[in-house]
Amino acid sequence: MIDLSTRYLGLELASPLVASASPLTKRLDGVRALEDGGASAIVMHSLYEEEIAFDQQAHDHFLDFGSEAFAEALDYVPFPQTSPGPEQYLDLLREAKAAVDVPIIGSLNGDTPGGWTRYAGMIEEAGADALELNVFLLASDPDVAGADVEAHTLDVVREVCERTSIPVAVKISTFWSSILDVARRLDRAGADGLVLFNRFYQPDIDLEAFEVLPRLTLSTPESARIAVRWIGMLDGHVDADMALTSGVHDAEGALKGIAAGATVTMMTSQILKHGPGRFREIEADLRTWLEEKEYDSVAQLRGALSRRGSRDEEAFVRANYKATLDAWRPPSTRRGPIPGR
Repeated sequence: MIDLSTRYLGLELASPLVASASPLTKRLDGVRALEDGGASAIVMHSLYEEEIAFDQQAHDHFLDFGSEAFAEALDYVPFPQTSPGPEQYLDLLREAKAAVDVPIIGSLNGDTPGGWTRYAGMIEEAGADALELNVFLLASDPDVAGADVEAHTLDVVREVCERTSIPVAVKISTFWSSILDVARRLDRAGADGLVLFNRFYQPDIDLEAFEVLPRLTLSTPESARIAVRWIGMLDGHVDADMALTSGVHDAEGALKGIAAGATVTMMTSQILKHGPGRFREIEADLRTWLEEKEYDSVAQLRGALSRRGSRDEEAFVRANYKATLDAWRPPSTRRGPIPGR
């Protein structure tokens, strides 16, 4: 029997197939469906810093409104005044934890150190088994140096790790001048896991309406290539577990991530297209491939094609850049299968 079990963020998982945040995790029935479909763990949708800030502002407004109308009004709310917080998110997390047996990973999204990070502790208190921290600061100010952005992110991660005792994974972006260096510093700052990579939805321009519009597109298998490459580069350089997210559409995509060094692979697009049962289908395909290649477990495969495990280090360091370009041929002169397919 092929052993698909893995250990991510200190959690024992039945397989490396994890449900990443999606519209399904905003409903209790969606969370149940993900477990029934075969997800070994579920990442909740994010609680955003902006939501917390808005909630705080609204709460403070109603606390202040009319407080000077009567002298007695100054005492109608206990001091100190604190925000009740986005209770709906925390309530759903509690319900989800009670409803399913697989680990539930909370998610917190923000970009500034400050009061919002205390919600990391609230997410832990609500029952989350781990926390995925999504930190991204868009450096739109030309006076902000790259080193400042990195220091800023590290401060947030340290603050969250100090506020929690559950494992913390950090979802990182490709927008670093030295991913290896930042990843190692996040590891040292307390991150138990690294999720590669944050997929940023870019706005589009509507020339007819002459306005900037949000544009949501689902991932493709090609989306995973850059993350697979960097997972392979990071393997052996960080103690943190690594998760591949975005672009995992089938067993082949999951196997590539594991061979590069990922502990788990996360999916959303395929689940939205085909339903949670897609997990079971991919799990069956994983078993078939591993059995055919005479592997006993996914642990045997992990890191076999990473920078340190591969015989061709150049494939990760330079990505065979020249060879890739030289391999292209116009359609009329191609012979045999198209390279890379």
